[in-house]
Formats: sequence, structure tokens, C-alpha cells
Amino acid sequence: MPDVRLASPQGKWVLLTTVLGSSMAMLDSTVVNVALPRIGRDLDANLSALQWTVNAYMVTLAGLILLGGALGDRFGRRKVFVVGVVWFAVASLLCGIAPNAGVLIAARALQGIGGALLTPGSLALIQASFHPDDRGRAVGLWSGFGGIGAAVGPFVGGWLVDGPGWRWVFLLNVPVALVCVPVALRHVPESGDQGAHGRFDVLGAVLGALALALVTYALIEAGGGGAVVAVSAVAGLAAAVAFVVVERRRPDPMMPPDIFASRQFTAVNLVTLCVYAALGGFFFLAALQLQVVVGYSALAAGTALLPTTVLMLLLSARSGELADRIGPRIPLTVGPLLCAAGMLLMLRVGPGASYAADVLPALLVLGLGMVTLVAPLTATVLGSVSVVRAGLASGINNAAARAAGLMAVAALPLLTGMGEEAYQEPAAFDTAFDKAMGWCAGALVVGALIAAAVVRRPPPDCKRPECLRHGGVTAPPLEGEPVRKRLG
Repeated sequence: MPDVRLASPQGKWVLLTTVLGSSMAMLDSTVVNVALPRIGRDLDANLSALQWTVNAYMVTLAGLILLGGALGDRFGRRKVFVVGVVWFAVASLLCGIAPNAGVLIAARALQGIGGALLTPGSLALIQASFHPDDRGRAVGLWSGFGGIGAAVGPFVGGWLVDGPGWRWVFLLNVPVALVCVPVALRHVPESGDQGAHGRFDVLGAVLGALALALVTYALIEAGGGGAVVAVSAVAGLAAAVAFVVVERRRPDPMMPPDIFASRQFTAVNLVTLCVYAALGGFFFLAALQLQVVVGYSALAAGTALLPTTVLMLLLSARSGELADRIGPRIPLTVGPLLCAAGMLLMLRVGPGASYAADVLPALLVLGLGMVTLVAPLTATVLGSVSVVRAGLASGINNAAARAAGLMAVAALPLLTGMGEEAYQEPAAFDTAFDKAMGWCAGALVVGALIAAAVVRRPPPDCKRPECLRHGGVTAPPLEGEPVRKRLG
């Protein structure tokens, strides 16, 4: 039984290690959007290159995050976590010294692999290390510090972009890793799943990531047409079909198809796809809109977006408690509708927009919608499957959210007619942004309708997530239960 006590020196070192590791991945996911206009100007990159700067990371992270958790269970969570931190730091260094957009995109893909190794490991280390009496408080502290990191991330990112330069958004990860790794090796106990057996579903992970990459490429490059785009689209769909076939036939699949036999689990994941597609598209485009159209600096744009994360940090726990009392159906219906209203209010944000009168009201409504739905969504995912599958269910839900976000970033410029140089033309970008907000609001309304029609109250003894105060906005909180044995 794990016996590290939170009040002990070792307990504090374990907590510090996990906070530092998870913060690396979380900060990168929140600050890169703020840096995109400056990256584009410095590297002479077009809009598709900026899309890939975001999506190359998301493709490998979403495709490999379940495999990353299984590797930790089999080979040791501390070991895989440390490998992930080192990998992430080296990839961050490559991002920071990238001479052109191509190198930056390749390095971002490598970053995603590191993120897939360290993201599931950070919370799993807490679950495996701390004494049961201290575990809840340790997870709460991890969650709170992570939320604070997510809140200050855009501010720090904007300051770095306007000051030392956008490269420091990535280079900052290197000294963090230099602190994190030796502390982990010295103070964090090793742990794993002694019952893990079977073969890793590497083929499933590769097919999933390949399908995401090819479909994303086809969407981003579709404006130019051509045979390569058509072949990529067909190959991506073929890879997706092959992924489903492989998962159905393998004795130890990464994503067991029978988990979707739960109607509630399937419905909540459909809601997740709608919600996080809209949120992913919004946060990608909003940072550009504020800088390109409204004229904000990177620091001002990053600071302007803080209200959503602050509201998440302050109120998510209360939202989870409310959903426990009234059931998830109402929060998962009302929350997306509030988010949709917030995005429609963003239609007022254009040239000469006032922050107090135009930007802030939209972000407050959006933030209240996110507060309303995120904690109940995670709790409902976990409550729709057996307790022993909680970690697997959470991992699938987290991967679905990230996949939805990257598809939105790939598809919205195509759907709204953004040209390759749109982010350098304020009037054209403003028109396309308004159309994009309509698409995002529509996706949220679809999510609300699915929730209203299908979602029901889970059994009274369902498992609740322990990280309700998580402040991340790009994916739901990731439950730290060990990944199912069948994954490894």
C-alpha cells in the first residue's frame, strides 16, 4: 500500500514533481495560441503553418495518450513520467531554436509524444504514492496548482512574446525539466501495475494517430485542392476504419469497443466532441482575433482571455456538487447553450471593440457555461462505466476532446473561407471569425440537444472525479486511476 504522507518532506517533493511535470504540458497548450501571430511574422508562415503549429502537437498527444498510460503501468510510472519530461523538454528546445515553420511543426509533433507520456503519469504518480488518507488532499492541491498555472499561462505567454520573444514560450520548459527530473528520481517512489500483462496495442495507437494526421492534413490543405489532398482524405478514412477493425479483433485493445455498449458513455462522448470542438476552435481563433483585428498586444490578448480559466478554477467544484444533487442532464444541456451564447456575443468583438463592453461579457458568459458543464461531464463519463474502467473511460474522453479540438482548428478556416494570409488582413479575418463563431455555437447547440435527449442520472454509487478544480480549458480533467490491465 502506498504510504507517503503529504505533510512529510517526501510528500511535498512528490507533489512538486507532479505539478511541475503536468504544468509543462498544460502551459504549452494554453500559451502557444497567444504566440501564433508573432510566430507567423517571424517565420514568414502562412495560416496553414499556424494551424499545424497547434495541431501537430494535438495529433500525437491525442493518438498516444492511452498508450502512454499503459506504458507507465507496465514499465513503471515514475520511469515513463521522467522519460516524458525529458522528451518534452528536448522537443521544446527544438521548438525554441526552430529556424523555420517546418522544423517548428516537426518539433511540436515530438512535444506531443512527450506530453502523451507525462500527462497520464503525473496524476497516476499521486494516486500510487500517497497514503489513502492523504490522497484526496494531494490530488486537490495538484488540481489547484494546475488551475493556477492554466490561469497565469496566457499572461506569462503574452509577456514572453512581447518581451524576450516567442521562442521563450518553449525554452522555458527546459529549466523546469532540469528541476523536475532530479527531484523525481530522488524523491518519487516507483510504482506500476503488477498484474499488467499481454501485448501493447501499438498498432491501434499508430492507426489512430495516422487517421487523425491524414484527415487533419486533408482539411488544412483542402483549399488548394489537388490529388494529394484527396488521397490523404481517403487514406485517413481508411486508417480510421482499420483502427476500428483492429480494436474489435485484438484481445487487448487500446480502446475496447464494448465500452461503448453503455448508451450514457457514448452520449457523453458525443457531447464532448461537440463541446471541445467548439472550445478548441474558439481559443485558437480568439487570440488571433484580439491581436489581428482589435489590435491587442500578445500580453493584452493573453490577459483578456483569463476570465474563463479563473471562473473554472473558482467555481468548478461547486458545479460538480450541484450536478451531484440534480443530475447531469440539466448542466450538460444548459452549459453548452451558455457557451454558445458567449460565442455569439463574440460577434461584437471587432475593430475598436471595448474590452469592458464587448469582450468581457462574452468571456464571462462563456466561462459560466464551461463551469456548468466540465465537472458534470467528467463525473458522468466515470459514472457510466464500472469503477475498474474509470481510468480507461477518462482517457478515452480526454483523447476525444483533444481530437475534436484539433479537427476544429483544421476545419474552421476551410468552412469560413480563410485564405492563407487571412491572419495578416484584419477585415478578412474579422469576417471569417464571425462565421467561425456561428459554426462553434452550432456545434454547442447540437451537444446540448444530445445531452437533453440521452443523458440520465448515473447510479448513486458512481465514481466521482477527484480533480474538479482543474483549470484547463482544452480538455476535461484526466482521472488518475491506473489504466485498465487490458491496455498493457
